[in-house]
Amino acid sequence: MKKTIRITAVALCAIGTTALTSCFKDEPLNAECDIEAVAVHVPQPTQAFFNLSDTLQNVQSADSVITFSVRSSADLSAARLDITTTSGAKLEQTGGGELQVGGEVRYRVTSEDGHWQRTYAIRFTPVTHTVNDTIKFDFEHYELEPKAGAYYIWRDVTSDGPLGNDWATGNPGFQMSRGSAKPDEYPTVPLAEGFDGAGIKLTTRDTGPFGVMVNMRLAAGNFFLGTFDVGSALKDAMKATRFGVGFDKKPVKFTGYYKYAPGEKFQDRTGKKVDGVTDEGSIYAVLYRNHDSQGNAVVLDGNDVLTSPQIVAIAKVPKVETTTGWTAFEVAFDYSEGINSELLASRGYNLAVVFSSSVKGDQFQGAIGSELCVDKVRVICATEE
Repeated sequence: MKKTIRITAVALCAIGTTALTSCFKDEPLNAECDIEAVAVHVPQPTQAFFNLSDTLQNVQSADSVITFSVRSSADLSAARLDITTTSGAKLEQTGGGELQVGGEVRYRVTSEDGHWQRTYAIRFTPVTHTVNDTIKFDFEHYELEPKAGAYYIWRDVTSDGPLGNDWATGNPGFQMSRGSAKPDEYPTVPLAEGFDGAGIKLTTRDTGPFGVMVNMRLAAGNFFLGTFDVGSALKDAMKATRFGVGFDKKPVKFTGYYKYAPGEKFQDRTGKKVDGVTDEGSIYAVLYRNHDSQGNAVVLDGNDVLTSPQIVAIAKVPKVETTTGWTAFEVAFDYSEGINSELLASRGYNLAVVFSSSVKGDQFQGAIGSELCVDKVRVICATEE
């Protein structure tokens, strides 16, 4: 059966405005060329996806690859896509053919004014049960982001499932304030000589004159499983960090190695030095239910990642000590409720792993120059009987 693809573009004007166009000077054509959202319509969605909410992706502005996680047995032959673009943009498929598990389709988006283009890949990644009881993150695989090569992204190769490709940082937000910075001057960068091979280095950075103007004077280095919504970075910075990815194991222990050196001057959000306060780093992991009681999808952010009633377990390093040498950490997950085995099997829980060079960096408080290095991280899960 041949699939159909229905493309939905944002309307150029609201109904009724055409009668007024003769009274106003024509507005310039839109120069944006982004895909804003993609929805997958399939006859029996729960046989293809783990949750109904998995059928919709709201696309972050920096993303050029849009990934849908599907069951390995999914039948996408009758699926169709609804793709929403920025106003007036032209969308054309450039490759990929039929929708299928493990495949991708490619599109080119041209702005309304015809001067700008972006290419996108929409992928359908099969998700299988996580086999290993120890999930390993060694941070060996990184590259410059493909759009402008401004900062680093991580594509950690792991045999334990797709989690290695879900690391995010606040680097896209820093780009807005210090666009002239070199890749190694961003808050989150690779560390060539980690504990064992490469690691990551997180540094609290000065955001310069732009940061002063918007009252966001520093940017802590952060690194986490989840996504960063650059569109929310200025209007609601706490919501920009969207923590967690689907998980199907019961984590029991969180381990790794770190080094930490606080910056010299701890400052409040206004940039004023706070006497008697020394900056601290932050290292923790959270397991939470990713749908509420009404079936709505839930993603924790900077406002509630440690306080939400959706949380079922937390593993947090109590204090990230100042240390010049590599220091091991090992902390157990503290459960506030039991695990639902059916929910676990259907990836109804999200796992968030979070590192930051300034514990209050999300409130734009900390010490510029604070540095947290991390390597050889492990999430150890309960052994299945």
